Amino acid sequence: MHTSNSSSPAERSSPLNRRQFLAGSAKLTGAAALFAALGSKSWASTAGSASDAPETPDLNFGMIALTDCSPIVIAHEKGFFKKYGINSKVTKGANWAAIRDNLSTGSIQATHMLIGMPLASTMGLAGSPKKPMVIPWLLNRNGQAITLKAEWKGKVGADPKAIKPFADQAAKLGEPLTFAQTFPPGTHAMWMRYYLAAGGINPDKDVSLITIPPPQMVANMKIGKMDGFCVGEPWNARAIADGIGFTSITTQDLWKDHPEKVCAFTEEFTEKNPKTVKAVLKALHEASVWLDEMGNRPEQCDIVSKPTYINCQKEIILGRLQGKLDYGDGRTVQDEFPMHFSRRNCNYPQPKFAKWFLSQYRRWGMVTGTPDYEGVAKRVMRTDLYEEAMKEIGYAHGGLDNSPETLFDGIPFDPANPEAYATSAAVKNLKG
Repeated sequence: MHTSNSSSPAERSSPLNRRQFLAGSAKLTGAAALFAALGSKSWASTAGSASDAPETPDLNFGMIALTDCSPIVIAHEKGFFKKYGINSKVTKGANWAAIRDNLSTGSIQATHMLIGMPLASTMGLAGSPKKPMVIPWLLNRNGQAITLKAEWKGKVGADPKAIKPFADQAAKLGEPLTFAQTFPPGTHAMWMRYYLAAGGINPDKDVSLITIPPPQMVANMKIGKMDGFCVGEPWNARAIADGIGFTSITTQDLWKDHPEKVCAFTEEFTEKNPKTVKAVLKALHEASVWLDEMGNRPEQCDIVSKPTYINCQKEIILGRLQGKLDYGDGRTVQDEFPMHFSRRNCNYPQPKFAKWFLSQYRRWGMVTGTPDYEGVAKRVMRTDLYEEAMKEIGYAHGGLDNSPETLFDGIPFDPANPEAYATSAAVKNLKG
């Protein structure tokens, strides 16, 4: 029998041979199934959402037991992360160093963090291994305080100058006063240093400055380990409720609307996952707007007070969030600037805030010589990611702000000249 691989005249002349017909039928059937699955969605919208999808949808977020972890917790609990394609998990860290290390190694991919920590890690200073990190989002403003031991009630109020005689006497006895902060280059360390220096006290020479994790502050003051501490809420309010301390000054008294916590990522993760980072920012925006509706704050406290998160009675957390400020020494006010999460352009990662922290690292000898104010601020404070994410959801933010800032001692900080600010301070420990 003779066989041939060539087609018959009829097959050659037909527009579709049998194999082509079957292949074409399969394609049509698959397309019909896809259209049925899509329902009313158009090809264009499907392609658009696919291109915007996070590169890494599964994220583990770090947090510390502080009220200002709320945007991350609320975005997780309320489904805002899920809305933007992020499958979120929230993991509570034991202390800030553990949070830094977990972000560096990748066991968490995004985190609640002190604004100074990504700066220190990027520069490799104050004991931080060099690992570039970025800040595309400020989580909150205000809401921290300096707590002093109860026996100083009536002797020390809001003015740190009243501490100077106690510090001098203790130093003469060879038993310097002890103050605590939460992380050496972090916000609480800078607030405590600034406060003591405004009272004529050198924090590196006249007193002892130690590091204690936030949730352990109250217990350590209770056993007499410290004379004062700076920490975020609710631990200052908790010290008053437990009768072991009082608030000398809130950090919003020290610097109205100061930057505080951030949502940070490593630079490496950000470069590989820009859509993921922007999805996180979009979710945090919705959570932050929700949080700044004051009527939502009782529900906020119901959620974040749980043992999984802050592990503190919700009533203690709520008071200061509502601006009900009892200093614990007879002073009570309705706070005009309680912790907030969205309003007044809260979330924009202003480069000038990085420059302020760098000026303090310079002032206290944490860096040798003049730091690269412009370069570090530009590298860490990712205004581009923030602006892109907000543009994509149609949110009109307040933009870049380079105006000077003035703290409670009346000394203005000009972001155009941070070095002059650092080196002209009356109390300082410059290196190089």
